[in-house]
Amino acid sequence: MSLRIYNTLSRALEPFSSIEPGHVRMYVCGMTIYDLCHVGHARMMMAFDVVQRWLVASGYRVTYVRNITDIEDKIIRRALERGISIRALTDEMIAAMHQDLAALGIASPTVEPRATEYVRQMTDLIGLLRDKGLAYQSASGDMNFPVRKFPGYGKLSGKSLDQMRAGERVAVLDGKEDPLDFVLWKAAKPDEPVDAKFDSPFGVGRPGWHIECSAMSCAVLGKTFDIHGGGADLQFPHHENEIAQSEGAYGQPLANYWVHNGFLEVDNEKMSKSLGNFFTIRDVLKSFDGETIRFFMLRVQYRRPFNYSDAGLEDARTGLKRLYTALDAVPPLNVKLDWNQPFAARFKAAMDNDFSTPEAVAVLFELATEINKTRSPELAGLLKALGGCLGLLQGEPRQFLQAGAGVAAGLDAAAIQSLIEARASAKAAKNFVEADRIRSDLLAQGIVLKDSPTGTTWEAAQ
Repeated sequence: MSLRIYNTLSRALEPFSSIEPGHVRMYVCGMTIYDLCHVGHARMMMAFDVVQRWLVASGYRVTYVRNITDIEDKIIRRALERGISIRALTDEMIAAMHQDLAALGIASPTVEPRATEYVRQMTDLIGLLRDKGLAYQSASGDMNFPVRKFPGYGKLSGKSLDQMRAGERVAVLDGKEDPLDFVLWKAAKPDEPVDAKFDSPFGVGRPGWHIECSAMSCAVLGKTFDIHGGGADLQFPHHENEIAQSEGAYGQPLANYWVHNGFLEVDNEKMSKSLGNFFTIRDVLKSFDGETIRFFMLRVQYRRPFNYSDAGLEDARTGLKRLYTALDAVPPLNVKLDWNQPFAARFKAAMDNDFSTPEAVAVLFELATEINKTRSPELAGLLKALGGCLGLLQGEPRQFLQAGAGVAAGLDAAAIQSLIEARASAKAAKNFVEADRIRSDLLAQGIVLKDSPTGTTWEAAQ
C-alpha cells in the first residue's frame, strides 16, 4: 500500500503523489514567538516532525519549511511590557523554542523563515492583489482583502459566507467595506515602537498575519507545493485566508494536501491559563524526559484529539521502559530495513495509512515480546530501526532505564552514584550494616543495585 493522507480540503483520504517525483515540499505554520512554547505547540510540531520523518523513511527528499512569526500585536505588547526591543524578545524566545524542541527530539526544519525577513515579498504580493482588484486601502490606511470578490472563499473550512456573517461584529471596524474582509497591511499607529514599523508602497506599517505565511511559503517553495500543515485551530480563518490571498494572486492552488493535527486538552478540558491547567514544555520536562513526552504523544494519531495528563505520561514512561528493557537484554545488531519483513511490513502499512502512529507503536510492542522470547539480536536491531522512524529508541537502553529510575525515585544519576560510592566505602570499612541500609533505601525508591567483580551498577526495579 502506498502512502495515503487525509486532505482537509477534500475531506477524504487520498493517495499521496508529490509534484516533483522523489521530492516533497511542505510548509507548516509555526510559532508566533512572544512566550515559551506550551504542550499544544509541542503536539503540533511533533505531528509534522513525524510526517517529515516518515516521508524521508519512504525515500523522499523533503524540503520542510516551518515559519516563525516575529512581528505581531502580542509580540509588540510583550516587548513593551518588558522594556526590550522586539528583536531581543524574539531572539530570546526562538532560542528557548529550539532548546525545548531539541529535548523532545523534534528535528529542525529545512528552512525556518522569519516574517520580518520577507516583508518585501509580502508587499509585492499585496501589490499584485491590489492590481487584480483583490485589495483596497481603507481610510485608516490599512490594506484589506475583499472576501466576497474571491469566489472560492470557505472551501477549506466548509463555511458559507452566511455562516461567517452570523458571528460578525455589528460595527464595521477600521473602515472595512465588509466585516468579513481581513487585513493585509496594518498602517502604523503613532504610539507603536519604531521596530514595529516597515516602509511599503501603502505607507508605513506592518504585515497582517495571514499575508506573512502566503508570502513566505510561496517565496521558499513556489506558488504551488505539496503539503500545507498546521493545527486544526488554523483551518479558519488563517488557512482559509492564505488560500484566498495566494490563489487570488497567482490563479493556481497553494497546496495539494492540507493537513491539520487535532486539538489538545488537559484532563479532558481545554488548556487555559484561567483554568490553571496551562503547561509549557519546560514545565513538563521538569518531571518527564523528552523521549517519554514524545512517546506519549505518538500513541495518539495526529488528527485525533489529544488528552494531556500526568497519568498518561506515567503510562507512556512504563511502556517506553518496556521497549528499552528488551533492547537492554538483547543488544541490537545494525540492520537495514526490509519492508517485506513481516513486522516491518505491518509498521509500514500503519504509517502509510495517514501516519497511524498508534498502530505502528503496537508493532514495536509485538517486536519487544518476540525479542524477549527469541533473544534475537536481529529483531532487536529491527526494533531500534523502526523506532528510529518515529524518533524513538535511539538512546543507550541502560542509560534510559537508569535515568527513568532516577526520575521515579526523585534522584538524579549523580545522587544515585554518590550513594553507591558511600556504600562501597562502608563495605571497605566493614560497616556492613550501613552498606545494607543504603542498598535497602535505594530499593525502596525503585532502584536495584547489582554487584559484580568489576563494580556496582543499578537499574530500575521491575
